[in-house]
Amino acid sequence: MLSYQHAYHAGNLADVHKHAVLAWILSRMTSKAKPISYIETHAGRGLYDLAGQEAAKTGEAAGGIARSEDWFPAAHPYARAIAAVRAKHGAAAYPGSPMIAALTLREGDRGDLAELHPAEHAALTEALAPWPLRVHKRDGGDLALSLAPPEPRRGLCLIDPSWEVKEDYRTIPRLTRKLHKAWPVGVLMLWYPLLDGRAEPSPHAPMLRALEPDLTDAVRHEVRFPPAREGHRMAGSGLLIVNPPYGLHRELESLSARFAML
Repeated sequence: MLSYQHAYHAGNLADVHKHAVLAWILSRMTSKAKPISYIETHAGRGLYDLAGQEAAKTGEAAGGIARSEDWFPAAHPYARAIAAVRAKHGAAAYPGSPMIAALTLREGDRGDLAELHPAEHAALTEALAPWPLRVHKRDGGDLALSLAPPEPRRGLCLIDPSWEVKEDYRTIPRLTRKLHKAWPVGVLMLWYPLLDGRAEPSPHAPMLRALEPDLTDAVRHEVRFPPAREGHRMAGSGLLIVNPPYGLHRELESLSARFAML
C-alpha cells in the first residue's frame, strides 16, 4: 500500500518479534560457508530514527524496543544489528529488516529488496548505498516470483506486507504457495499481525488454514502483547516459517518466554 510508511511503527513489539527471528535465521544461515540469497517483498526504508516525529506520534517504539532491549544479550544477532546502526547513526537509530540483512550478508551472498513507495524507496536506496544489495522499485510479490528459484538456491524470503489492504489476506497466501512451489528449498518467513477480534474476526486465521495443506513442514509462532495505545487493534505478532533452520525452535521458545513477561 503506497500510503503506508513504517516509520510510525518502527521498533514496536511486532518489530521486536519479527526482527529478532530474522536476525537469528540470517545469522544461522550465514554461519555456513555456502552463499545464500535474501529476498524481501516489502522492504520499507531500512533505517529509522526513533527520536523522529513519526515514532513520537505513535509511541510504539517506546513500548517496544525501549522496554524489551534487555531481553537480548550483546551477542544475539538482533542486538548486534542494533548496536551497529547506533554506532554509526546515533542512539536513536533502529535497523529495519533490510539493514539487518545488509549487516549480516557476506561477500558472495545475494540480496534483492522491493519497495514501491517513492519516498521509502529513495530512503532505502540511500541507507543501503554502502552494500551491494539490489533495491527494486516494483511489486515485491512479482519480484520474488521472478527470482524464484534464485541463485544461490540456499536462502530466505521475508514476506512482510502492511496488511492494510484486506485483499492481502487472499493474495499473500497465493504468493507464498507459488514461491514454495518454485523454490522448495527456500526458507520463507511470512509475518502477519494478530488483531483484536472483539469488533470483527481477525482475518489471519482463515489465511493460515488456507496455507496449511501446502506447507505441512512450516513452523508457526505467535506472541501476544498489550495494545500500543487505546484503540489500537494489534494484539500480537505472528510468523509462519517454511523450511525452518535447525535450532530455531529453541530461539522461538526463548522469545515466547520473554513476551510472556509483558
